Amino acid sequence: MAKKKQAKEEKKVNLDGVVGLVGSTTEQAVSETLEVNYMPYAMSVIVSRAIPEIDGFKPSHRKLLYTMYKMGLLTGGRTKSANIVGQTMRLNPHGDAAIYETMVRLARGNETLLHPFVDSKGNFGKVYSRDMAYAASRYTEAKLDPICAELFRDIDADTVDMVDNYDATMKEPSLLPTTFPNVLVSANQGIAVGMASNICSFNLKEVCETAIALMKNPDHDILETLPGPDFSTGAQLLYDEAATREIYSTGRGSFRLRSKWRYVKEGNLIEITEIPYSTATEVIMDKVAELIKAGKIREIADMRDETDLGGLKLTIDLKRGVDPDKLMQKLFRMTPLQDSFPCNFNILIAGMPRVMGIGEILDEWTAWRMDCVKRRLYFQVQKKQERLHLLKGLERILLDIDKAITIIRETELDSEVVPNLMIGFGIDEIQANFVAEIKLRNINKEYILKQTKAASQLEQEIAELQDTLNSQRKLKNVIIKELQQVAEKYGQPRKTEILYNVEEVEPDSDEDETPDYPVTVFVSREGYLKKITAQSLRMSGEQKFKEGDTLAYSVEATNKAEMLVFTDKFQCYKTRLSDFEDGKASLLGDYLPQKLGMDAGENVLQIIFPGDGKGFVLFFFENGKVAKVPLSAYETKTNRKKLTGAFSDKSPAVKILSLAADTQIAMYSSDGRAMIFSTADLLPKTTRNTIGVAVMSLKKKAVLQNALLLEESGIENQSRYRMKTIPAAGALLREEDSREKQAAFEI
Repeated sequence: MAKKKQAKEEKKVNLDGVVGLVGSTTEQAVSETLEVNYMPYAMSVIVSRAIPEIDGFKPSHRKLLYTMYKMGLLTGGRTKSANIVGQTMRLNPHGDAAIYETMVRLARGNETLLHPFVDSKGNFGKVYSRDMAYAASRYTEAKLDPICAELFRDIDADTVDMVDNYDATMKEPSLLPTTFPNVLVSANQGIAVGMASNICSFNLKEVCETAIALMKNPDHDILETLPGPDFSTGAQLLYDEAATREIYSTGRGSFRLRSKWRYVKEGNLIEITEIPYSTATEVIMDKVAELIKAGKIREIADMRDETDLGGLKLTIDLKRGVDPDKLMQKLFRMTPLQDSFPCNFNILIAGMPRVMGIGEILDEWTAWRMDCVKRRLYFQVQKKQERLHLLKGLERILLDIDKAITIIRETELDSEVVPNLMIGFGIDEIQANFVAEIKLRNINKEYILKQTKAASQLEQEIAELQDTLNSQRKLKNVIIKELQQVAEKYGQPRKTEILYNVEEVEPDSDEDETPDYPVTVFVSREGYLKKITAQSLRMSGEQKFKEGDTLAYSVEATNKAEMLVFTDKFQCYKTRLSDFEDGKASLLGDYLPQKLGMDAGENVLQIIFPGDGKGFVLFFFENGKVAKVPLSAYETKTNRKKLTGAFSDKSPAVKILSLAADTQIAMYSSDGRAMIFSTADLLPKTTRNTIGVAVMSLKKKAVLQNALLLEESGIENQSRYRMKTIPAAGALLREEDSREKQAAFEI
């Protein structure tokens, strides 16, 4: 029992010790945390993950392609992508999804690169589609594209450094000895910590010609041979010489790209066949749908994605009478059908990130490529010298072949053959081993002469290689010859068309592209608005309204007419009829409070069409006052949609009328009186919320009930109600002057 108790106490002590250790905290300065923990992470992302190097590849690309090369996929048939992904994990210890995604981007089927490095079979998605998912790696197959021969040429000739993989079980190249400036040919994008890289692709043939021209003449104007980038998705480049020179010089800036389209007259439709590299079909479709929903584009009847095996195609059905050129200019301004490709030529040079212009990048590539060629030539010299060394030993043996045969025949032990040959002819062990391995049948005159001739030829080749190694001009000629061969073998015509001197139509603030046509507006008492065209009105039957709702009034206008909607919360909402869809008599129409975003409980009082802004608005209040406000008071320099304090809140508004010129008005009170006055007797007030002028004197508990234009009032004995001065109480309304039709004009 005592031992068990002691063991429990020891266990408790141990547990307490662990808790104390886990729960403890150590203070550390922020600067120390950044230096010890954050900086190594940041540098790892920059150097080993996100930023491409001078060969144009990130480590993930390089590890994948080298694995495929070692698998024999440059000359062999395709294999399952899952197999390639699994093999790549020996160099790239990431998840299979990350490795496969890297392969997808390099694949021909994805169309990301001008010159794909992976010859793919199966669904690899599309770079121009956001939602088109690529198939799983078990369903697709791949091998290296023939152009990869230029990536691995002479890789076994010590052209680049070979380093250990992550667990030091095999070697991998630190760079790939590309024979062309792939860093400019393959588009590359990466986001590191605190920096990023975004390199556009250029035409292979043009890049090779530019590199050659710069090697021959450092003052060569790059624009002469490299007019602009070339993208795998084609489209059109809007050429801007100043912007291009800025990018070529600094490595920063942006190119403007525009979709390629054609008008098909037979179907009255537009077909978009190429889009900017920086966008996707779904992004374009979503933006167009958003603009149509907002009423900013009304020329489009339908838009659909008809992309198939034949390639990308977006189809736009046009409404009758729409100018396709004007519509496309509008779409270019408002959608990603015209987009920019931002450039940030950030490249790792000797492990350090540098933002460089085109000329500087090609200079760095040339210097690096010259080092690769030097290493290759030096490797070849070494191999030839080793061979020559063997042949020199053979020459000494062949001068007295009988002596060599005698030495070998008289040597008792096999292990003593080589030492005896070394002593007998004064050759080293390597040469003696070579001689000892010669077949007996090769000891003849023909073999001897052939080997002697090979030795002299080797000496000549070594001298030529040494001469090339010692000459910068000859080294450049080697690179130039290789560039010419690559350009001739793999060069392709430009995919991106360059548009020079493009005159872009800027949107004119005074120009309204909204189509204009006659419409009739119907407004119900509950605030439903219907805009019906003349053609639809002729074909329509009885107007439909919500149960319990009736027509308040109707008015003829045009589609582009501006509309002022006054509410019982003393506010005014500005809109246009073009913001409302064309309706039918059988529909309820748009509910104005919801359409205009009115406040809760806010109701429509009156709708006014200001036209050219001339004239004035009359506000009739329950207290008998009338405010005369110029329509110009509701003009705004900005696109404000809501005006607060649109009229006075001191007394409820009974009626709001819009008049182009002064006229006579009939006013009615709740105690059965009426009066007629001329609006010319009122002075306009520039402030919208003016309380107005007393026009009708009201008795106790009486309020102003209605106001109508005199010609609409039905009053026959007008002199009875016409007052000489204002304010006035008016006269009792006689039965013959009171008509039921007046109610039709009330809201």
